[in-house]
Amino acid sequence: MFKSMLIVGLGGFIGSCGRFLVGKWACQLYHGPFPLGTFLVNIVGCFILGILFGLLERTNLLSSNECLFLITGFCGGFTTFSTFSNETWVMIQKGEWITFALYLTLSIICGILCVWAGRAIIR
Repeated sequence: MFKSMLIVGLGGFIGSCGRFLVGKWACQLYHGPFPLGTFLVNIVGCFILGILFGLLERTNLLSSNECLFLITGFCGGFTTFSTFSNETWVMIQKGEWITFALYLTLSIICGILCVWAGRAIIR
């Protein structure tokens, strides 16, 4: 268990550093109101996660430790939006339309409400 946590932690460290660097780079490119850095991280993270899960589904090229490092660690540190997107995609593939709609709607609405509540508590 400890070894797995270290593997995830190392991947998360690299993913978080990548997220930071992409954010800084995006701020240098664009100074408007659109959150370009976050958008790029989320979209790139989704693409990377799609590639990794595609590799897992079609081949067995990734070991369990590589999955921990790349999927849970790196992608988790880079963006959790990628995991959210993958989970909703799986629901679509399985035809779980009610679960999909509920998860999508509740995640967005509750996420925004929780950000509001957290900020309101601090004020």
